[in-house]
Amino acid sequence: MNSRVVLLLGAVLLLSACATGPLLAPGFDGSAGEGARTPDFAFAADTFAFPNLIRARHPGVDDLYANYCFVLARGLRQFSQFARFDPELPKLDRAGYRELVERVAARAPWQPALPPHERVVIPGYANLREFSQAEEAAVKEGLGSRFWTLWHWTNWRAAFLVTRAHQENVAREIVAELRAGRLVQLLVTNLPTIELNHTVVAFEARDTQRGIEFAVWDPNDPSAVGVILFDRVERRFWATRLYDTEPGPIRAFRMSYSWLL
Repeated sequence: MNSRVVLLLGAVLLLSACATGPLLAPGFDGSAGEGARTPDFAFAADTFAFPNLIRARHPGVDDLYANYCFVLARGLRQFSQFARFDPELPKLDRAGYRELVERVAARAPWQPALPPHERVVIPGYANLREFSQAEEAAVKEGLGSRFWTLWHWTNWRAAFLVTRAHQENVAREIVAELRAGRLVQLLVTNLPTIELNHTVVAFEARDTQRGIEFAVWDPNDPSAVGVILFDRVERRFWATRLYDTEPGPIRAFRMSYSWLL
């Protein structure tokens, strides 16, 4: 392989890390419109009960469940797409639940949602919140390691500068995915400020005078709805209400929506 081909491949990878969706995207007026939400998702029921902890806020604590935000955000989508709950069935032991969670987490989150009869059945609980609260250890074990999520090459996009057109296209794609009834995982960052390099899951969009507010589930604050705003005039994202983050401009990228990105 000659050097020209290597350079071309490198450029393609770099552009794909910064880009999302087709270059010639449909027109976008900066509004969400009606129905930009996941109708089958209930925040109080369909989210994990335990948080990803911030290591800096818990100095000296051993065996801390920290730096698992990517695991939890991906897991939220996997449970939404590949699992269902049946509280009428008898409960399992820890090992049994761990195995079921492993089966859910083994499926790639960019794959289509399964029909109910093909999903992994979680017995003895009505929803993810109830299940993860009662069987926290088994759920954490089943979701697996954080290693590859921390070192995935697309995380380096957090260090890239992006255009306002790029961010507008991200907003357009979030709205399109929500209208299709799908949760959207986002990488959000305000680097070079050493504060936010994180992931959240968008589940609803609503229009405001300033732009589009996206309601998100934040692994660091699992019981409170977070909010990020897309400013239609500035064509950029804004951290309106994210845990342990000062309000201000951020960059957003879609995550885990293809085998590459």
